[in-house]
Amino acid sequence: MNNRLETIVNLEEYPIQDLNSPKTKELIKKCKSDLDQFSCSTIPNFILPKSLKIMNAELEKQIDEVYMSKESINAYLYSKDDSSLPKDHPKRKFMDRYNGYLNSDVFAKDSEMKFLYETEELLKFVSACLGISPIYRWADPLACHAYNVMKPEGTLSLMIQKPTEGGIFEYCPNIREPGNENFEEVKKVLDGDRKRVRQLELEQGDLQIFKGRFTLHRVTKIEGNRSRYLCIPAYVLDPWRVNTPEHSKAIYGKVLPIHIERNLARSD
Repeated sequence: MNNRLETIVNLEEYPIQDLNSPKTKELIKKCKSDLDQFSCSTIPNFILPKSLKIMNAELEKQIDEVYMSKESINAYLYSKDDSSLPKDHPKRKFMDRYNGYLNSDVFAKDSEMKFLYETEELLKFVSACLGISPIYRWADPLACHAYNVMKPEGTLSLMIQKPTEGGIFEYCPNIREPGNENFEEVKKVLDGDRKRVRQLELEQGDLQIFKGRFTLHRVTKIEGNRSRYLCIPAYVLDPWRVNTPEHSKAIYGKVLPIHIERNLARSD
């Protein structure tokens, strides 16, 4: 194990470098249970306070390089309307999204977050919690471990800085499933039905493991004078797949050759 890991992660409480330790086995068991039931599990104070300050400073230093996007999107992250669908179809309900990313490709080589993302210890721990092996680091060079910035305005996640108010994570576990988009239930939620909605208020240093592909989710409006900083280290099942050119341009501000070369249709 690289000694740097013990300056970043709270290994005393969460010895992720040893998957056979009783503490880690118990933690993995809890995470598995949470993920099976709610598609989401939270590990409090995962990142040490000193490392949090370093990550925060890393982001603040490059804050001018954050690409902020303000767009109108539906729950499926598409911005184009489909007039062939009924007017009340959930794919035709659009919401304003004001969001920004410090793209992974501009991180310093010795970045604290980049180092953590590239450790085998974290990858193997997340794999054990998901009960899936192998998993891979995301091949998308812009999005694999991007810092997400949500500014005050009228999906693995590491909370780096909490906003003054708002920024609550809301989600509906397993509302969709492979082969079943369940549009009727999605429409209910978008129309204001809160029965399936769960809330999670992440604290600074928390690690959230989230199976979000079939879970409707959002973050509530940020208020006050402090931005919400989150890092989203992504692990995937397909070592080849990257974002589509359209999504990359809209969310990360640019398209690289890899996005065009690997642009294959997705079933979901």
